[in-house]
Amino acid sequence: MGIFGALTTSVAGLRANSYALENISGNIANSQTTAFKRIDTSFLDLIPQTGVTQQLAGSVTSQSRSTNTLQGSVQSASVSTYMAINGDGFFAVQKPGSFSDNNPIFTGVNNYTRRGDFSLDKNGYLVNGAGYYLEGVPIDSTTGNPVGSTPNILKFQNDFLPSQATTKIDYRANLASYPLTTKHNTSAPGSELLRPADFASNPRSLGTPATPYSNTGIVGNARNNFATPAVPISATTALKTGAAGSDSLPTGFSSGDTIVLKTTTGGVTTTNTIQFYTGAAPAPVVGTTFVDLATATVGSLLTTIDGLSGNVSPSPPSAVSGGAITLNSGTANDIEISSTSTTAFGALGFSGTLVALRSGGGTAGTGSVIGSDNQTFLDESISGGATTAYDGNGAPVNLQFRWAKIASAAQGGTDTWNLFYQTNPQATGATVGWVNVGTDFKFGSNGQMQPVIGQITLTGLSVSGVSLGNVTMAFGTGGLTQFADTNGNAQVNQLNQDGYAAGQLKSVSVSNDGRVVGAYSNGRNIDLAEVSVATFNGANFLKRIDGGAFETTNESGAALYGKGGSISGASLESSNTDIADEFTKLIVTQQAYSANTKVITTANTMVQDLLNVMR
Repeated sequence: MGIFGALTTSVAGLRANSYALENISGNIANSQTTAFKRIDTSFLDLIPQTGVTQQLAGSVTSQSRSTNTLQGSVQSASVSTYMAINGDGFFAVQKPGSFSDNNPIFTGVNNYTRRGDFSLDKNGYLVNGAGYYLEGVPIDSTTGNPVGSTPNILKFQNDFLPSQATTKIDYRANLASYPLTTKHNTSAPGSELLRPADFASNPRSLGTPATPYSNTGIVGNARNNFATPAVPISATTALKTGAAGSDSLPTGFSSGDTIVLKTTTGGVTTTNTIQFYTGAAPAPVVGTTFVDLATATVGSLLTTIDGLSGNVSPSPPSAVSGGAITLNSGTANDIEISSTSTTAFGALGFSGTLVALRSGGGTAGTGSVIGSDNQTFLDESISGGATTAYDGNGAPVNLQFRWAKIASAAQGGTDTWNLFYQTNPQATGATVGWVNVGTDFKFGSNGQMQPVIGQITLTGLSVSGVSLGNVTMAFGTGGLTQFADTNGNAQVNQLNQDGYAAGQLKSVSVSNDGRVVGAYSNGRNIDLAEVSVATFNGANFLKRIDGGAFETTNESGAALYGKGGSISGASLESSNTDIADEFTKLIVTQQAYSANTKVITTANTMVQDLLNVMR
């Protein structure tokens, strides 16, 4: 090779370092280009065939080294259609071959890119900053699954979403073990329950038999008399405080004290007053029964109360046993008792206002609440939430629910609830306003349904004249519970339905699971397509083309789908160029280039010396 070989090798060195410089220049120039993949330079030595003892360092050539698999940093972006791939893979894209009437004509040849700055153009295509059109797989709006696996150009323009009728309601709630209805009274057992007797038409489930009235008793605290030693009061105990050691109340009634007894049946309340006196009997007064304290005893008072309340056989009479008085309502009336003398009333074992509500009564269950009973129903039930449901034409209706407790474990039964929905908000008279779904929801002491009712069907559901047909209401295995709640209401944790009105596409965005989501004018967000992510066995052998895109080669292999990285919505991948690293390579390349020029200068001097020998 000799001197001229050295000149040739140095020229190759200059060419190789120039190539490296060009790559460094391009990397630095594209340091801010979205998802740009830098090109590194590899140097290869070229060795001529010589003997073992005459081997040469040889010449040099250079070639590019791709970094397609090296990810740049992912940054958040303010555009909802921007996206970035975390991990391996490329977006499948196409670039139009031409345009006709401002509409792109595609060649059908796929390209691949990491550049995810896609925006919706006027034609409804997602196009990135380099003019490449995004591909993906459409989503079936019914099943939510991709339709096929072959990516196609995505287009979203004037997309219209047909209405869907409500067919299913998902419901989860906790019912307060003691509902605080308008009519509840903690001193009146059963006042928290729905009482058929209060309704002209019993709203219990259709076919529930009418139940005869039954007695309710109020048991007072045990009290002792004024005897020495004191013993429990009895029917013979005098109501007026007598001499020390006598069988009388320690603090008895005085002349003028009263006991007020209110009786209610059929919604009509009558007030009767028992007034105590001493001496001459007062003149008769309508609604007032005068009792002479000279002869009045606990037993005679209970007889008077039973007479005024209508508590007659076969109901047990009010009585005293072991110093504790039991006031029985009987079956004729609900009763409410109070006294102007709190001390004497307390000596009988009572305080405040006593309420005894009969159980039973009312007609057979009709399964509905009529208009005239609407306020009573609202007073004896609690809200169960509301949702907007839709018919087949997309007409919205306000579907309201209410819960009514119909039986309580505290009264010897099983905690049981009925669910109602409102069918006619304007109901009056005998028109049906609320419908009982016809199921008894029972709960055990652990607050869980026993038995579990997973779902029911609201048959022929109709609201305000709009027919929704048969709608499934799903509770799941543990969707309904009954635990204590200080607010005394139904805590609705989930109330969703699957219907919606028709809507027009307003905007699209990309979710973090790689789906294009459409936002419609009806408030629905629907998955429209799944963005396709392609991977390659030889990703670094893809051929680069303008705009940060790539073409497949024999060395890269064909595109594979389904094994790519995850997609981050509203994000962009930065260039993987490291400016500091490129500057370092720039210095090294410059030094190598300069060294090669020195070799040329030296070889030139040696050639001149050779030529001078011949002069």
